[in-house]
Formats: sequence, C-alpha cells, structure tokens
Amino acid sequence: MSSPSLTVPEVLDAAEATLTRSGILTADVDAELLVGHVLRIGRGEVQAARLTERRMLARDVELLQGLVRRRATREPLQHITGVAGFRRLELRVGPGVFVPRPETEQVTQIAIDALLAIPDPSPIAVDLGTGSGAIALSMALEVPSARVYAVENSVDAFLWASENARRVGAPNARLVFDDLGEALPELNGTASVVISNPPYVPNAAIPIDPEVRFFDPTAALYGGEDGLDVVRVLSSTAARLLHPGGTLVIEHGEQQGEAIRTILAADGWRAPATFPDFTLRDRATTAIRA
Repeated sequence: MSSPSLTVPEVLDAAEATLTRSGILTADVDAELLVGHVLRIGRGEVQAARLTERRMLARDVELLQGLVRRRATREPLQHITGVAGFRRLELRVGPGVFVPRPETEQVTQIAIDALLAIPDPSPIAVDLGTGSGAIALSMALEVPSARVYAVENSVDAFLWASENARRVGAPNARLVFDDLGEALPELNGTASVVISNPPYVPNAAIPIDPEVRFFDPTAALYGGEDGLDVVRVLSSTAARLLHPGGTLVIEHGEQQGEAIRTILAADGWRAPATFPDFTLRDRATTAIRA
C-alpha cells in the first residue's frame, strides 16, 4: 500500500493481508468497511469498485493506511469509523462506551415483542444501564407508542447516549443520569418492561478479544466475583419499577442462565426462563413480576 495511487482491489487485498496477520477473523469485511469509510460509500459500492478496479486518490490511500494500522492494533472498527450499526440505527460510539453487539439486537427483540403485546396504549419501558442508548432508542423507534426511559450512571456513556438520542430524534425516549438501584422512583409500579445488558463478566475472567479487553470500559464489563452483582441489583430495581405481570429481560453470558434464574426465583419472580441467541448460546433470561 505504499504506491501513491492504487486501485480498490489492490488496496483491499493489502488491507486484508495486514489485518489477517493481526489475527482479525473478519479481515475482508473490515477492509471493505474501512475503504467505504474513507470513500464515503457503502460496502456494496466498495465491492462494485473492486470489480470495476476503481482507482483511489493518493490522499485517500494514505488516510486508509493509517486506519488499517489502527485496526491492526485491534482498536475496534467502530471506534475508527465512529459508528456502530444496531437494528435500524446507526449509533455514534467511541472511547468510554460499550460497543453494542449483534446478539443484543436479539435480546432487544424480546423486549419489543413484550411491549407490542401489551394492551396499554402507552406502555412504559425502562433500559437500565443504557450505554450508547442502543436498546432504549430501538424500543422508542420501533414502538412509538411506548414511553422509554434510559438510565446510565457513567458520564462518558451518558454523553454518547445523549448524542445518539439527538441523532435519532425519538421524542418518546428520555435519558436519566442516575444510579441503577435508585433511579426513577416516580415510576414505581408502572413499567411494563424493564431490560438491561449489565456488566456480567466475572472479575477474574479475561476477555479473549483484545477489542473487548483493552477498549471496552471496565465498568461495562465486570460484574463482581461471579459476574452477577449488578444482576442482583437489577432484580430488586425491576421489581420496584414493574407493575404486576410486567416483564424483566436480562442479557448475560452463556453459562449464567441457571444462576440468574435461581436469583430471580428466590426474589419472587414468576416463570424465569432463558433463551438462546442465533448461535444457540444462552443469551437472555426473562421473568414476570408477581
């Protein structure tokens, strides 16, 4: 990639080779997305540019080289491009906020389905620990009749969520900066759905992916000795916020479903159940407020 002017296929091949050497399993996809970011075109257009052997300007090649070097250090692609796709949304993300994952899109669907099944013309939903705002803003956008409250206690994450709320422009979503255990006392007993993707990695565990280990905020990852400290808080907070028959949805690690069901059952929740994601790994546990 040292030539001052290269074709898109040459640039893609070089970028993919560099990223592959760095251990990135999605090197081909990442290379296409980085080229698209530089050229301000979509991935499909990048693939078309490969076929037509479109040439890139020297300044664009130079810019891309720098971005590929950053990605080769395992800096998250979303930090480099500044955006992360989530369901129908394009969210702004960067240092200080957890990058939303595809599996969380499926967990969010559970909450959306629960909201859509409620006869209340204006149901209340609460996202505890909203991070980038991905879950709350998706619920607000896809269930416009709902009133959605997003709670966050990290200053950095709250700023990202605020920016995303402005970009999405969902008038039925409200951001609240507060502790997860004490938030929204004015809603006690009125919420229909409470959802959370809490920190659930045990303190002694080390995430495999460098993108997670070195770039995601630790407060969004680690949840105590067994990873379930925040889940215990959520159980209490959600029981306070939900009306009888309301639904709690918690995202978690693939080995934690049984332990979470035990916690919820001991706290008086009804029908705790765990559901897998598309990879057939346990990903979410739900329960009904007694």
